[in-house]
Amino acid sequence: MLFFTIMEEERNTDKLAGYLIKLGIFAIIAALCWYFRIVLVYIIIAFVVSLIGRPVMKFLKGVHIKKFHLPDWFSAVLTIVVILGLLVLIVTQMVPMVTNIVRDATAVNDSMKLDSSIFEGLNTWLIGMFPGLGTDFDLLALITEKLREVVDYGNVSGLVGSVVSLVSNTFIGTFAVVFISFFFLKDADLFERIICALVPDRIEQKTKMTLNDIKQLLSRYFVGLVIEMLGVALIDFLGLWLIARLDVNYAIGIAFVAGVLNVIPYLGPLMGEILGVVLGVMLKLGIGAGLDVNVWVFALIIFAIMFGAQLVDNLVYQPIIYSTSIKAYPLEIFIVLLMAGFIGGMVGMLVAIPAYTVLRVIALRFFHRFKPIQRLDPDLSKEDEIIGG
Repeated sequence: MLFFTIMEEERNTDKLAGYLIKLGIFAIIAALCWYFRIVLVYIIIAFVVSLIGRPVMKFLKGVHIKKFHLPDWFSAVLTIVVILGLLVLIVTQMVPMVTNIVRDATAVNDSMKLDSSIFEGLNTWLIGMFPGLGTDFDLLALITEKLREVVDYGNVSGLVGSVVSLVSNTFIGTFAVVFISFFFLKDADLFERIICALVPDRIEQKTKMTLNDIKQLLSRYFVGLVIEMLGVALIDFLGLWLIARLDVNYAIGIAFVAGVLNVIPYLGPLMGEILGVVLGVMLKLGIGAGLDVNVWVFALIIFAIMFGAQLVDNLVYQPIIYSTSIKAYPLEIFIVLLMAGFIGGMVGMLVAIPAYTVLRVIALRFFHRFKPIQRLDPDLSKEDEIIGG
């Protein structure tokens, strides 16, 4: 009896030692990841770039001239050139355009004659309600001053300068991302082999299937996100140009800003609408741009245009992207975004959907026996039948 007791204690001691060793290894890995977190960020960004470039790679691989086809390394180079070319085009064309919009919007012409009857009526009412404002209170001057502070050209120019400086100082990071992206594009299974080398043999096959699902879903999501951004910007541009009658450059610049902000869930569209109305009103007050209507009517027209673009986005673009790319319910996504916004603010909302997609696929692959996990995928009919499986 004593012998069995001693053996049991030794087994418990061995188990405890095993747990402590595993915990120590995990702590070392976590510490290394934290110490080299910048490198991990480069790898993650490069992985996202490779996901966005996957459709281009597939297209180039399908190009055949008789028996000749493009080598993988050359297709990867062309894909990176296309992505970098689009980014350079955006930076060199859009940033100066947006800067010019802000400059023109803040160049308010004080001698400009506007229909001020509405302002005069509001002035009279406000002075009557709040005598402390004084008889010289001017609502139009106050609104103009506040709007000028919001889109102050000096502040925006400083911001643009800071961005340019940041880009210059991160040349090494850009080169690292491009270099890693090349290998991820050239060898589609490279990331998979790196991860599989770190997991036990018994779950290696399931890990491969999981990574394949993640790559497919995230690739669709990021490509869909780019399409959504361009779609919203296109609707805004056509409305601002054809309906609000803004100059082509002004319409493109405002639409571009609204499209980029639209990437931020929920808050981004609202920010884009507010900024679009502010810039449009400032252009109207500053240089008389747009339709020859009252400034309040003009602001309402711009808001209606941008609100209409958001309706199209909410009713058409987002259901297609979220339901067909990451295969999640709208309520599911909404709750995830709320939680992510509470934890990490705007940055948390930006990374919420990709991170949730990864966790969701891992849960379906490894923990699908649990009933709550099965409810994430009602079509799950057998143990290993999940997305992409």
